Amino acid sequence: MSIKRKTLIQLEKNYLFAVIRGKSSQDAFEISKAAYNGGIKNIEVTFTTPGAVKTIEKLVEEFGNTDMVIGAGTVMDDITARIAILAGAKFIVSPNFSPSISEICNRYTIPYLPGCGSVTEIANAMATGVEIAKVFPGGILGAGFIKDVHGPIPHIDLMPSGGVSLENMDTWIANGAWAVGIGSALTKDINSDDYTSVTINAQKFSDRLNEILSKN
Repeated sequence: MSIKRKTLIQLEKNYLFAVIRGKSSQDAFEISKAAYNGGIKNIEVTFTTPGAVKTIEKLVEEFGNTDMVIGAGTVMDDITARIAILAGAKFIVSPNFSPSISEICNRYTIPYLPGCGSVTEIANAMATGVEIAKVFPGGILGAGFIKDVHGPIPHIDLMPSGGVSLENMDTWIANGAWAVGIGSALTKDINSDDYTSVTINAQKFSDRLNEILSKN
C-alpha cells in the first residue's frame, strides 16, 4: 500500500480536520495540541500562521508516532508545498486548485486536497490525480453541493471547509462529506494563553460526530 493511500485511510478514519490559524508558531502548536486532546486528530497547520514550518516540525517531533496526522493548509504554490512536505507534512491543502502543487504532491506520494467551488475545478483537479477535493468556501456552496456533484461524478470524495458547525454537521454527513474541516469554531473562546476552550470545543465536535454516526 502506498504512503498516500495509508494517509488517506487514516484521514478518513479520523474524519474531523482542525484548521489551525495561529498568531505565532507556538500559538499554533498549542491550538493543535489542544484540538488533538479534544479528539480531533487531523491537524492542518495553515501557512497564514507565522512560522508555520516550525509548528509542523514541532508537531511531528512530539506527535509523529501517534494517530495525529499533520498537514499543511493555505499552501499557494509548489515551493511552499515542498517546504511543508520536507518539514513532515503528510497532506497538503490549498484554497484553490494548482496543477504545480498537485505535481509536487504526486512526486512525494502526498495527498493533495485543493479547494474547488465548481464541477470544472473538480474535474481539472481529478485529471492530475486528486482524489479528495475541498469544498470551499463551504459556507457559501452548502451541503447540497456535495450531493449535486456526486450525481454526475460519484467517484470524487469531497470535504467541506468553512461553514461546518455542530448544528449542521449531520447535514454535511448526510450529503456525503468524506470528512469535515473545522476552523474558527475551535478557537472562538480562547482567553489569553489558556487553550482549555479549544479542547472543550474540539470534544463537542468529536462527541457530535459519534452521536451522528451512532444513528446511521
